[in-house]
Amino acid sequence: MKKFFGFLILLTILAGGLGFYYYHRNLYSREVLKLEILGPEKVKAGEEIEYIVKYKNNGEIRLENPRLVFEYPEYSLPIEGENLRVIKELPDIYPGEERSFHFRARLFGKEGEAKKAKATLSYYPKNLKARYESVTTFTTRIESVPITFEFDLPSRAESGREIKFYLNYFSQIDYPLSDLEVKIEYPSGFQYLESDPPALDDTHWEIKLLNKTEGGRIEIKGILSGEVEEQKIFRAMLGMWQGGKFVMLKEIMKGVEIIEPSLYIYQQINGSPQYIPSLGETLHYQIFFKNIGEKPFTNLFLVVQLKGDLFDFQTLRSDSGQCEPGDNSVIWDWRTVPKLRFLDAGEEGEVNFWINLKKNWPYRGKRDENLQIVNKVIFPSQTQKEFVTKVNSRIEVSQEGFVGDEIFGSQGPLPPKVGEKSFFTVIWRVKNFYNPVENLKVSAFLPPEVKLTGKILPEEASLTYDSKSREIVWNIDKLDPGEGIKKPYQLAFQIALTPSEEKEKEVLLISEVKVEGEDKWTGERLFATSSAIYTGDIESEKGIVGE
Repeated sequence: MKKFFGFLILLTILAGGLGFYYYHRNLYSREVLKLEILGPEKVKAGEEIEYIVKYKNNGEIRLENPRLVFEYPEYSLPIEGENLRVIKELPDIYPGEERSFHFRARLFGKEGEAKKAKATLSYYPKNLKARYESVTTFTTRIESVPITFEFDLPSRAESGREIKFYLNYFSQIDYPLSDLEVKIEYPSGFQYLESDPPALDDTHWEIKLLNKTEGGRIEIKGILSGEVEEQKIFRAMLGMWQGGKFVMLKEIMKGVEIIEPSLYIYQQINGSPQYIPSLGETLHYQIFFKNIGEKPFTNLFLVVQLKGDLFDFQTLRSDSGQCEPGDNSVIWDWRTVPKLRFLDAGEEGEVNFWINLKKNWPYRGKRDENLQIVNKVIFPSQTQKEFVTKVNSRIEVSQEGFVGDEIFGSQGPLPPKVGEKSFFTVIWRVKNFYNPVENLKVSAFLPPEVKLTGKILPEEASLTYDSKSREIVWNIDKLDPGEGIKKPYQLAFQIALTPSEEKEKEVLLISEVKVEGEDKWTGERLFATSSAIYTGDIESEKGIVGE
């Protein structure tokens, strides 16, 4: 009896093992359920295609509650319905059973773009609670997009001159396209003026419907500016909106080379093409224009626009141009300037105007604000050129003499007496208002009867004295914009006077002081002075400023 039960247990174990082996052999074999998608490998955009999803149960187990999910490629248009994901509940799939389903759509996208369809079939093998699935994909490549989309754009253009170009489109897709949009990306230096049809925001145009063998044109006008030989790249895209996303169909690019304009412009200020003005000056502008092309220009207008708060616009005037005091522009036209009426090849013309710079311009506390003025010369519909003129900074120096001061406590008889030594404190202060200034030199001369005592403050200041020439020099590496305005930037030193004879007139203590330095922004040398100090200038123990 025990042997019989043992035999039954062994038989059960063997049967279970064989069942487990049989189950796993079918569960993980690729041949249990064969799932595939058939379709075209290449297609034209918008062309109707058909996907065939086929399956076959190659196993010996019934597959229960099967569900087929088919996912169309992204941005395709299903022929039946609008959903890109289709779910089909299927009857049980018996061993050996096979079946196929058909899905039709139109694919959209760029040329060369791969579009992937996906099929998933999930099921329960009979007598099992776990749900399994088979997955397969199929890739179709968009071989071509039968839409003509191209630039009608010149390959060369003059800087600052108005250009007109077109975007042409034409459809050969055997399907009406809707919700199309054209986008354009302009290169730097392009100023949009107008378009026909009008743009949504200078860069977008809607095309509501485009049938087969229909097309259109977008005309765009603008001004393209840049350096000679610079390449300016225009980029445009044609696409359609699907589900709130822009589907690219065509993308084109074309470059435009900037060439030397036929109308050459240059100017001079106060007789120099590189003039660097200072505040308070009167500026005489001469605007020259020359036809360097092969065809004459006729009936031209010329406009000069002035930019910058440094201009005193109340002083603007011109002998032949139209302007009023307070204006920021001058206009000349062909009715009053003969060369604007007719400018033959190789000929040159000239116009003039005058304007003052303001004498005083308050420092506004901006260390990186270098002074400049700008004027733009414009020939409407022809060319334009902007001129930037740097303006010098302003530096100042002052010289003060003290007795009884708090720095060195300089004392001595005042007025000075023969044979007695009198001490004076001299303070130099420098200011820089606008641009950075470097390598400054503050200098003055001492008369024979005056000597340095060696007291200076700050002690680390770079002060030198030449005993032969009797020149005192204070060297300053640099002064930033605004330095010395709110907080004094100064040097104090003590001098001693010992008169050798009685003098009826006042005695010179120190000569006129001069400051000079290099404007880092303009490269110009700047100068300023302050008057000498005499003993008669010092009226009290608190000192007097030498003006």
